[in-house]
Amino acid sequence: MMIETDRLILRQIVDSDAEDIFAYSRGPNTGRDAGWKPHETLEETRAIMQAIYLGQESVFGIVLKETGVMIGSIGLIDDPLRENDSVRMIGYALGEEFWGKGFMTEAAKVVVAFGFETMDLDLISATCYPENGRSRRVLEKLGFRYEGTLARTERRYDGLVMDKDCFSLSKETYFENRF
Repeated sequence: MMIETDRLILRQIVDSDAEDIFAYSRGPNTGRDAGWKPHETLEETRAIMQAIYLGQESVFGIVLKETGVMIGSIGLIDDPLRENDSVRMIGYALGEEFWGKGFMTEAAKVVVAFGFETMDLDLISATCYPENGRSRRVLEKLGFRYEGTLARTERRYDGLVMDKDCFSLSKETYFENRF
């Protein structure tokens, strides 16, 4: 499965993507804002790829068309907070040098469309730390509705206990507005 936008190619992640994923995942801020520690070795990246990315139908690498380099990842995964087979949670990460250029909004827009139009989901959820304004702006641009904050819901890799802001976008809202 491959999805193209003006500047990006979203495609399944394969073993040979390990070096690109390591390159963007080792940055000090990329994972911190999503709750995971920066990758320290290529072997660590390979293990995480095996556990999370490989063989996942609705998880994509974000490839910059201009260079062919994978700069991030995005996907629709099971939502651990909802017991509903028609719901998936969107999650994403982008190498820090690519922040603020609209890449994640561009990628998320087509993944949301894939979720509703191809996977026939009823709802797409999302969470982010309250301090992660960049992620929140992506969700707001796509029409996600703020549902509330779960207090002290996650212990981050560095030991800090973090709140999470919760968001959702329903199928009805998506088709009414086509963000």
